[in-house]
Formats: sequence, C-alpha cells, structure tokens
Amino acid sequence: MSLADDLPPSLNLPPHLSAHKYFFVCTLTVAAWDTLVLSPRTWRLLKTKEWPLLKILFHFLRLFMPAEFIIVAVAFFDTHFSQEMCSKFYLFEPICTAILVSLCSLVHVIRVHAIYDKSRAVLGGMGALFAAQVVVMGVCCAFYRYVPLKEGQGCIAGPRFGDNWVGIYWLLPTIFYTVSLVLALNRSFKSLHQKHLSPWKLMLRDGLNLYGAIWLVNMVNMLFWFIAKPTDNADTIKTIVTSMTAVLTTTMTLRIILSIRGPLASGGSFNGGSTVGTSSHSNGASGTGRSGGPGPHVLSVPTHSHTTRSQGTNGVIAITPGSGARIGAPMFTIGKEERSEWVDDGKSSVVEEGKEGLGYESGSFGEESVERGNGARGGYGMGGVKVTIDKHVDDGFGRN
Repeated sequence: MSLADDLPPSLNLPPHLSAHKYFFVCTLTVAAWDTLVLSPRTWRLLKTKEWPLLKILFHFLRLFMPAEFIIVAVAFFDTHFSQEMCSKFYLFEPICTAILVSLCSLVHVIRVHAIYDKSRAVLGGMGALFAAQVVVMGVCCAFYRYVPLKEGQGCIAGPRFGDNWVGIYWLLPTIFYTVSLVLALNRSFKSLHQKHLSPWKLMLRDGLNLYGAIWLVNMVNMLFWFIAKPTDNADTIKTIVTSMTAVLTTTMTLRIILSIRGPLASGGSFNGGSTVGTSSHSNGASGTGRSGGPGPHVLSVPTHSHTTRSQGTNGVIAITPGSGARIGAPMFTIGKEERSEWVDDGKSSVVEEGKEGLGYESGSFGEESVERGNGARGGYGMGGVKVTIDKHVDDGFGRN
C-alpha cells in the first residue's frame, strides 16, 4: 500500500483535478487584485451624477463577478460540501457565468456601435451575435452535469463524458469577441489616415490590448473544450480554464469602460476621432470654419506692442492689439481645438463633479504648449483653447 492510498480523498487528487484547483486559486487572486486596483477609479466614477447604461453595467459587474466566484470557491474547496449538495448547486456557476459574459458582450455592443458613429449595420450585426450568444448559453446550461468526484474533492459543473458539443456554450462568445476585436482594429487603422501613431500608442489609445486579451483567453478556453481529452467521466480538464476566462473577460471589459473618453452616454466617442486644430495664416480679413469645429476668428498680430487677452464666449480668446500694430501684419486663426496629442492616463471616463464642460478630461485642464518658429511665438492653452501669437519685431531699419 502506497502513502497516497492513506490520504483522504480531499488530498489524494488526480493530476488534472489538482491542476484545476491550483488554477482556480490563480483565478481568485486575479479577481481579488482587480477589485482592489480598480477601487479608486470605481469610487470616482460612482460620484458622477449621470447614470448611463455603461455606468450601471460597470458597477454591477464589479460586484457580481467577485460574489459569484467566492461562492463557487466555497463549493470547490469545502471538504464538507457533499455530492448530494453538489447535485442541487452545480448549475449556479454556468448560469451566473452566462449572465456575466452576456453583460460583458452587451458592453461591447454599445461601445463598438459608438466608435462606428452609431452605425446601424454594426448595431444589427453585433446585436444579432449577442442575441445568439444569450440563447445558446442559456440552452447549454441545461446540459451541464456535476462531475462525479469523491466526497471532499469539491463540486464542479461540466459536460457529460464525450459531450463535446456542449462547448458551444463558449463558442458563441468567442465568435462574438473575435468580431468585436476585428471591428475595433478596423476602426483604429482607419484613424491612421487622419493622424499617424506608432502601433504601441495606437494600441493603448484605443484599448486594442483589452480586446485582444479577451479574444485570447476565450480562444485558449476553446482549445481546452474541443481538443483536450479527459481520461474518464471524473476528469475536469475541459473546464479548467472556464473560470479564468470569465474573470479576465470581465476585468478587461471594465477597463474598456474606463478607457472611454468623455461621457459614457451612448457608449462615448471614438478616442481617435477628434479633429486636430492648427493655426492657419491668411492675408484676408476673415476665415472659414474648420471641419468638426466652430468658425475661427482671424485677428491681426501686433508688432512690438503689448496685447490684452480676454476670454470670450465659447472658449475663444479675444486679442486686442495695442498701439504700434503694423499695417499688413500677417493674419492667423484662433479657435477651439481638440487635443492634438493623446495622453493615456487611464481615467478618461471619470470626471470630477462640478467640472464638466470646462475642458476637464482625464483629470487635467486643457493643454499648455509653446511653439517656436522664425519669430518669437507664445502659446497659451486653457480649456481646450490654443492661442498662437506671431510677434514681428522691428529692428529700427525697416526689417523684421
């Protein structure tokens, strides 16, 4: 008789079941760490006044995900959780996971629809996949069985031995997140025609790493479901990655919500869709409006004289030349400007109360910039408004 035969069933575990338990500990660690790390940003988002659908989904997922897996962990690790109790409890995880993953998919529908400028075609396609996912996951829950483990080895739900087709429970979400990733990539690549970014900045700006992580973990789960071969009816290898898949899908989806710049209503806007404003020189007395913004103001620039600046309506700065303004001085354009460079702070959807509409984005107030050209140029930025002043200094000999 070997030493292993003297161990109780709760300690004498088959290799796959032992690996399953270790991996589930990793899953709980990820869930706990994510809950801790996102707590400050969750609190700031909670303090905002509006309650759009994405904000409601965010806070629900934040509470529902750890609550589900704490309960599942009790049934999995409690040595006193009998198989009779398991026969009444085992559907808890597949049903709750179906709810969790479906709500994450709903977030993707809203967000992808928003970054495609509320395209009906995108909404129809993503909505159809979402509906199919909800129906298939709901139906497949009825075909789960509890794995016949020994007393003290835990309670695990899984397919009947040889019923690989039950894996379509995860197949539909994987197809959905594949489409979501492809659409997100396509939208990001199209934005490169407006503003070129390095692949690294593009990935972080549009959260492509988040979409990619969700797709990757779901694909790995598919490999276990359809390729891994269990040894018998008590082998849990097919479901070894399912809990981690649900947790990572949820945590990455929460970060997709937090990466949205501006209000969360209607899914926000595309991070790379802003128009980059620049100062344009002209010899005329008036200018035309930029695409995507209000009409600019064309003003004369003083020479060596002082200027007075006052903030006008709509965030436009009025510049009044002092004495000594030179006739025929170059003209330039002043108007509202979107951010010309993307800065990743990870807090774009969290706006402090009372600061909406003042140019506050990601906890910062506009931008300040100074440009140097042939002459001396000073730039002043506030609330998303950029003013560039061209000074021409007369050296006394008629030269600039």
